[in-house]
This record gives sequence, C-alpha cells and structure tokens, in this order.
Amino acid sequence: MTNLGLRTISGALFVAIIIGSILLGNLVFAIVFSIISAFAIFEFHKITNNKQNVHVKSLLSVFGGILLFFCFYLSASKLSDFPLIFVYGSFLIFCFVIELYRQQVNPVHNWAYFVLGQIMVALPFALLSNIYFINGESNPLLLLSVFITIWVNDSFAYLFGVSFGKHRLFERISPKKSWEGFIGGAIGAILSGYLFSQFSSALNLVQWIILSELIIVFATLGDLIESLLKRTLDVKDSGNTIPGHGGLLDRFDSMLMVVPVVYLYFSIVNLYK
Repeated sequence: MTNLGLRTISGALFVAIIIGSILLGNLVFAIVFSIISAFAIFEFHKITNNKQNVHVKSLLSVFGGILLFFCFYLSASKLSDFPLIFVYGSFLIFCFVIELYRQQVNPVHNWAYFVLGQIMVALPFALLSNIYFINGESNPLLLLSVFITIWVNDSFAYLFGVSFGKHRLFERISPKKSWEGFIGGAIGAILSGYLFSQFSSALNLVQWIILSELIIVFATLGDLIESLLKRTLDVKDSGNTIPGHGGLLDRFDSMLMVVPVVYLYFSIVNLYK
C-alpha cells in the first residue's frame, strides 16, 4: 500500500472514530476520549523525557490525566455532586512528594514537565466533557462542531496555502504555514459556523460565526505551540499511532488550545445555567 493510501485510510478511520464516539452515547464518549487522552499524555512525556535530566513517570501522569478526565466527566454529566477535583488535587500533592524519594539529578525539571503535561494535554481533554454536556444534558452537536470546524480549517488552509501561499505566517516555527492559508481557513470556518447555525439553536448565527473564528485562531496557535515543542525537543512526530499521520498528540494539537477557549466562550454567552 502506498503512503498516500495508508494515510487516507488511517485518516478516514480516525475521523470515523471521533465522530462515532461523540454520537454513540455518553459511555462511548467517555471510554474513547479517556483512552485517547491517556495515549496523548504518554506521547507527550515520551518526547519530553528525551531531554537531558527529565525523567517524568509517564504512567503516573497518564493516571492523573484519566483521573482528571473522569472528575470533569462526572461533574459535567451531573452523575456526581461530590467535589471530585479534591481527589485529583490530592493526587497532585502525592506526585510532588514522591520526587523527594526518587533522587533525580533535577527534580524541578520533572515537576515542571509533569505539570506542563497535565495543563497542556490532560486539562483540554478533561474539558471536552464540559462542551459535550450542557447543564447535565449531552449535546453532541456542539462538540462535533468544534472538531468539524478544526478539520474544515485544516482543509481550507491547506488548499489556499498550496494555491496562493506566499507570505509566511510563522516561518521560524512552521515554514509551510502562510497568511493566505490562514485566511482560507477563516473563510471555511465562517461557512462551517453558518451551516451549524441551521441545525442548532444553542447559539444564534453571530455566536456560531464568532465561535468558528475563535476555533481557527486558537487551532492555529495550538498547532504552532506543538511545533515549537517538537522543534525544541528535536523530534518530528510525537509517535506513530496513526500510520502516515504521526501520533495522537499530533492529531489533537490544534484542539489543545481550542477547547479551553470554547469552554470560556460558552460561559460568556451563558450556555451554562
């Protein structure tokens, strides 16, 4: 099989899994995205542990990410009123204390990269539950709109960039990105926002378009941030989980910046009662 064929099939399967996990019910959503979160966190520490004097316990960080995910899931779905975030907080304290006994050359690096993994990777995945559930009720279309808008942005940015790209957006970090591609992604996002406004009354037309534009801005920033991380650590891909596409962290880099912003935006427009 050619690389293009393998890339196409694995990409289509990836999209099908994401859409299916959102549409097939709460339990499927929780299982699939908690597993994806675990793999993404593991990949993050796999590449950061290549740095000299950094030895984060990857499995401990993965456990923390899964714990954080289900804290948010149980709270957002109203399945539990117990303040589960205190459980996660206790876990963080444990992770800091355990460094006292590991006798590492630079434990501060371990603390720093552990916390970075939890904030940069685990937290955005956990916040997906607060977009999937609105006031305790599942609203899969809202979460689906986030992913589809990111994919539309990627497609339009690629097409416009290949066809018209001359002015580099951030050449030092990502030589292939152009302002023309960014503008193309913004146009695609407007179309995406308009289409979703026809199927959902959760937001009005103006709010949908604002949401779409916020997504493309922060999706681009998320992609640039992960590119900076990989360049700093001198790696090309975070892994090879998805043939032809790299690791799961590579596929979700745009989402990592988008989800916290979408959550804040939904709070501002009073979706949460």
